[in-house]
Amino acid sequence: MKAKYNVADIINLRLDKIDSICKNSWKSRTLHAIRKCRTNELGGHIDKCDNCGKINISYNSCRNRHCPTCQGHKTEQWAQARLRELLPVKYFHVVFTIPHSLNEVAIKEAKIIYSILFKAAWQTLSQFGENPKHLGAKMGMVAVLHTWGQNLELHPHLHCIVPGGGVTVSGKWKNSKTKGKYLFNVKSISKVFRAKFVKLLRTELPNIKQKLYDKLFKKEWVVFAKRPFLKPETVVEYLARYTHKIAISNYRIMNIDKENNKVTFNLKDYRQNGKKTTITLDADEFIRRFALHILPKGFTKIRHYGFLSSTWKNAKLLELQESFEDFVLKIEEYILNETMLNTCRCCKKGKLIIIDIFGKRGPPEKYIKQYQIQHKKS
Repeated sequence: MKAKYNVADIINLRLDKIDSICKNSWKSRTLHAIRKCRTNELGGHIDKCDNCGKINISYNSCRNRHCPTCQGHKTEQWAQARLRELLPVKYFHVVFTIPHSLNEVAIKEAKIIYSILFKAAWQTLSQFGENPKHLGAKMGMVAVLHTWGQNLELHPHLHCIVPGGGVTVSGKWKNSKTKGKYLFNVKSISKVFRAKFVKLLRTELPNIKQKLYDKLFKKEWVVFAKRPFLKPETVVEYLARYTHKIAISNYRIMNIDKENNKVTFNLKDYRQNGKKTTITLDADEFIRRFALHILPKGFTKIRHYGFLSSTWKNAKLLELQESFEDFVLKIEEYILNETMLNTCRCCKKGKLIIIDIFGKRGPPEKYIKQYQIQHKKS
């Protein structure tokens, strides 16, 4: 079901104010791309089913990773690739969060702060993994950066999926010593993570005043680790929800008051056990908050480490997978059907083939009439 309101409507509402709200050309360009998504401004194409013959008119998407309407297809493709990389072991969901006192620095130096967050998280897990007392093996991690809270304010954190074990020097799999009950002690992880992060921060941003560091050490940092997933295949299904997620989906927008320039959207208040509520913001404030989560140009928000890194996977992962009995048979049960992504919505059998393209003027009249006739009958 199509959302009643969308982020593009809000951007169009304050179009003349975008540059002054963002004060950043890259973010302004991103917002303009989102507002043009699937409109005449980007043109489109005509698809025809090779089975039932019906045509479909589609407007081109902006393909911007911050666009609420462009992430579904990418999520499927990402999940497809990750399914082929699974191991029949227990997986943990670990969340690394940095304090709100770093928000001001993160706004000014987003690329540096977010890079430090990735580095500190992996250095922390690597230290525990390499220590024979805890594991004594090379670990792996898939990390996804999120920068928002439910109210769209800045809240940088990493969602990480971590296999419960690692690969020894001899290339053999070694399960964690906790027998899958938990990964490592979260209090210990939190202290090491804080130390790693602050050390990197001092190196990357040496001009930060000591007053900020005093704040960082006043509160305990929180690293959250959930219980292991019941089945390996549920890992991809779970993480896929996070990989191409953006700050807010169109479905969360409840109302746009164009006369008063107000936007109302729903959220979960985690201070009240996830109770559902709503918040109303000025349109300018909504856009400002949304723009906080537009990542720096070229910044990679999904990263793979250890034996899940591209270098290691390409050379040794298949060999590791084959060391587990019946692994291939199990994984094939969960491979996604890629052909479904381009299947005709009418007959559910045929494949859609592009027969024509169009520009800003919109689709040719002959196709509009044909489309109306065909879909009126159905």
